[in-house]
Amino acid sequence: MMTRRTTLTAFAGASIALGLAHSLAAEPPRRWRVPDEGDRHERTFMQWPVSRDVYPEAWFLDDVQQAIARVANAIAAFEPVVMLAAHEHHAAARRRLSAAVELWDIPTDDLWARDSGPLFVLDNRGGLAVRHLNFNGWGGKQAHPHDGLVAARVAQRLGVSLLDNGLVGEPGGVEADGDGTLIAHESSWVNPNRNPGRTRTEVEALLLDAYGADHMIWAPGLAGEDITDFHIDALARFARPGAVMIQLPPSDNTNDPWVRSSYQTRDILANVTDAKGRALEVVEIADPLHPRVRDADFVPSYANHYVCNGAVVMAQFGDRDADAVSYAAIASLHPNREIVTLNVDALGWIGGGIHCATQQQPAV
Repeated sequence: MMTRRTTLTAFAGASIALGLAHSLAAEPPRRWRVPDEGDRHERTFMQWPVSRDVYPEAWFLDDVQQAIARVANAIAAFEPVVMLAAHEHHAAARRRLSAAVELWDIPTDDLWARDSGPLFVLDNRGGLAVRHLNFNGWGGKQAHPHDGLVAARVAQRLGVSLLDNGLVGEPGGVEADGDGTLIAHESSWVNPNRNPGRTRTEVEALLLDAYGADHMIWAPGLAGEDITDFHIDALARFARPGAVMIQLPPSDNTNDPWVRSSYQTRDILANVTDAKGRALEVVEIADPLHPRVRDADFVPSYANHYVCNGAVVMAQFGDRDADAVSYAAIASLHPNREIVTLNVDALGWIGGGIHCATQQQPAV
């Protein structure tokens, strides 16, 4: 016999079941994406360089560590910074790091957190995960017994998922605008030292999946001339969706493969549209002509700056005119941020810069 109580109970149960079914049916499918670097950060991750295989000269390792500490301390004035290092190196690192920089016991070899550190992704349900790109020492060019494990160890410490679609490469090799568009050099990805046997179409599909993007802009790049096979983040960077800054060497030496490749990338960016159908605004800046360091292997990249909460941290190279022009260009592209300039020549000596040494955790 159906009583008032059983009727109400049955009705309530049916309502709950219908509501749950409606909720499940209405919930969008989970999609992970890498947000724009300019979105708010929870913290910045960096890595303390210690490997004597990589840095056999103690004096130079000392210079590199000083540069890394300088970058970490500058960023820590704007957002939390975590320096990854084995516990045995914490005391030495602490002597150079400000009290605002937190040390985590995660062993490292080298400093390139952009490439071997955790690439964070957010989903449309407010979740956080680490996207694993299977760092392999830039195609087997450098030993990485600890660096190859950094991303997984950070994910484990944070208690978040480690997502892996089989792609091999480095986040420094791709620029993401957080709005559906990626830029990359083929030389860093469609390369048998990272993704053997895979076509550009296959690599593109994996990149778009890893970054949660819809549209890929490729430029050829330059393979075999440096350890990264010409990472895009030393040359061209998204300032915001629809706007790219590119740093160009003097164009009078067309016999230089770096010059040819850089201008080829510029020409491609000037003639494509992004995922939203926008023509890209391309802002050009020039290499410094008179940097402190005069060496063909030195990388004087203003483009390799880092956007953090409330600031942009960029390099200066001692060329007063070029430093000022690049400062003004970056300030105009990031009008609501303080511009902080640092001497990080030690990083340029080893082919990188400030962006290469940092990896952001987006705020959820």
